[in-house]
Amino acid sequence: MGIAFFSESDFDVTEMQGLGSGLTRVARMEGYKLAHVSYVFCGDAYLLDLNKRYLNHDFYTDVIAFDYSSGKGLQADIFVSVERVGENAKAYGVSFSAELCRVAVHGLLHLMGYGDQGDWDAQVMRAKEDFYIDSLRDRCST
Repeated sequence: MGIAFFSESDFDVTEMQGLGSGLTRVARMEGYKLAHVSYVFCGDAYLLDLNKRYLNHDFYTDVIAFDYSSGKGLQADIFVSVERVGENAKAYGVSFSAELCRVAVHGLLHLMGYGDQGDWDAQVMRAKEDFYIDSLRDRCST
């Protein structure tokens, strides 16, 4: 089944179609297969509601992954706040497209067991993100 993109906002998911094969390659390079991963693009309020309801977190975030995977076959719903992505892009001085790519890869890495809560985990996650974003350079403009 692979990867699918959906929108719960006015975000045009056709912008993401070129990234699908790159994300599939990221999973393959990590030894995983995308059984069925859905990316759902939404606004801050939508993602905040999910964060409160399912994770008991009362704060904005750019990505939440709900993992239903079994073994090396990845199955998940990954929700991305396009508003947070836009704000982060401005804060980090990168394009919206580059930040969106980073968040898409970040969500996928979470499914493969990478965390970002401690300093060491965050460093490993960032190094993985940088490596894969560099390999997706043709799909993620800076």
